[in-house]
Amino acid sequence: MNSNLRSVVVALALCWACIASAADEPARAPGIGATIEAQIDAFLKDDFARAFSFASPGIQGLFGNHQRFGLMVRNGYPMVWRPSEVRFLRLREVKGALWQRVLIRDRAGGVHLLDYQMVGIDGNWRINGVHILREPDVGT
Repeated sequence: MNSNLRSVVVALALCWACIASAADEPARAPGIGATIEAQIDAFLKDDFARAFSFASPGIQGLFGNHQRFGLMVRNGYPMVWRPSEVRFLRLREVKGALWQRVLIRDRAGGVHLLDYQMVGIDGNWRINGVHILREPDVGT
């Protein structure tokens, strides 16, 4: 097989692998990343009223007001309150719910994986919960 044909075959195989991998994930949902980024931006500015506006009605009902919500985030999710880096990983669907995986580096350099459950409400994405996953393995 000549080198040009071999290159075409390799390129086609790589394209097929990408297509097969993408089929396992839901279509990108525009706005999910922007919603999470906007909430984190509000946290960085200590604008808990704005951050609270990105929470789903269920989360808003659970905390009642933005002051309690802000206290919970500062104490329970300090890496979200003051991240130094935010990177969006995989979006996936689990039992009909959309989950956005996010890698967050805190200001001390610690790396955290979080899953954001997203719900669509009136044409906008809202955050319905955040689960802290085990810390990722950091290899050399």
